Amino acid sequence: MEPIFELPISVPPRRSRSRLQALHRQLRAAIVEGRLQAGVRLPPTRVFASTYGVSRNTAIAAYDLLLSEGYVVTRQGGGTFVSNALLNRSAKTPVRANKDDARLNEFWRTRSPGAPEPAPRIHFRLGVPELSLFPFDTWRRLSARALRTYSKIPVSGYDDPRGRLALREAISKHVSFTRAVSCEPDDIVITAGAKQAFDLIARILVTPGRSVVALENPGYRPPRLAFEAAGAKIVPVPVDEEGIVVTKLPANARIICVTPSHQYPTGAVMSAPRRTELLAFAQAHQAVIMEDDYDSEFRFGDRPLDALQTLDRSSSVFYVGTFSKSLFPALRIGFIVAPQWARTALAAAKQNADGYSAIQPQETLAAFIHEGHLARHVRRMRRIYDDRRSALLERLDRDFPWLRPIPAAAGLHLAALVAPGVDVDAFIAKARESDVGIETLRIYQFQKATAPGILFGYGALGEAAIVEGLARLRRISVKSRSRA
Repeated sequence: MEPIFELPISVPPRRSRSRLQALHRQLRAAIVEGRLQAGVRLPPTRVFASTYGVSRNTAIAAYDLLLSEGYVVTRQGGGTFVSNALLNRSAKTPVRANKDDARLNEFWRTRSPGAPEPAPRIHFRLGVPELSLFPFDTWRRLSARALRTYSKIPVSGYDDPRGRLALREAISKHVSFTRAVSCEPDDIVITAGAKQAFDLIARILVTPGRSVVALENPGYRPPRLAFEAAGAKIVPVPVDEEGIVVTKLPANARIICVTPSHQYPTGAVMSAPRRTELLAFAQAHQAVIMEDDYDSEFRFGDRPLDALQTLDRSSSVFYVGTFSKSLFPALRIGFIVAPQWARTALAAAKQNADGYSAIQPQETLAAFIHEGHLARHVRRMRRIYDDRRSALLERLDRDFPWLRPIPAAAGLHLAALVAPGVDVDAFIAKARESDVGIETLRIYQFQKATAPGILFGYGALGEAAIVEGLARLRRISVKSRSRA
């Protein structure tokens, strides 16, 4: 097939003696300015001449001029291409970013996505599940079936912004069985992961400059960014071994964000009395609660406590879930179970944000849940993660007397508080030199760190890697403490 070539070129009138010069000048400018990038194939002279209404001899002459100047190259039997040698010559002069540019929204002037750094060989990374054991063959089969089914459906315009009915039905049954969350498919809105869920909730609840949002401290950063970007006033609230300290909540808080099943990042589980206290506060102050049921699938030991949404009697709770940890992060599917009074607004916000979520992954996930594959995978991985967690705890207790793990009965990571006299930042830097990656608890705190700690993710690390990583850290820790 001939390449599509729609470059705007102004051709002088017929019988003009400047046609060749005009074609040559405009093609050269397009190459120099980068509109025709290195490696792009130019159309054959016959096609070029027909497209722009010039003789083929004129087109050939223009190409020959570009060839003699090194702007294009020819390949035997392959055509004419913009020269790769012009990559540096044709690049536009970079413009230095000005973070104070008034054209940018003030909130986003100081934000950037961040450049990925080379990962250490052993990385105790948070929030990453084990991908090698996921049943991709099953997923591939269900995905192909979903695509075949969709190909037979007549085109009917855009889809429901709330998400595919099959997936909402599957999720309503899944959360009812696993978390005792009572909801109907109409209560659910499918999102592009939990982060979009936070953003949509912020959009429909925040009045810029007025709404006060209480966040756990330390806590998960994406909700903070979503609510700050929406113009909310952020108030950090401390957490203890029972979860967020309700007595520290400001009376004017209208939105309270919590991770009660596995507090991020400390790992504490909100106690039953604290849950009751929080719901009573929300009812008394006409506040809403955003419950991020983080890592609730992977609980070890006793039956998990009921979700806040299950206990809610005043329609105060937005329940947020995601499949990034139970399946894989690249799936980018989350969901919100919303109170009835917020359903319409939430669906409208989703429609305004991106229309609706991709259909094929939704149908694939719906079948994956309906056929029991999700439940089987979670049961299998729960045993594996429990073994990894036990290996981590055993060696921390044996080899790191200066670390005190925070009790946690769920999730894919552990937090450990550091004894006085240990330079956490220096320790983490030394760990990096030993090709081991760990994080400090401080980066999740909204204010100056008062309880230094270290975080260990074990979702994507096998037991052998955990043992080797801790052995390397032990050698570092002995040296660090000897200098303290």
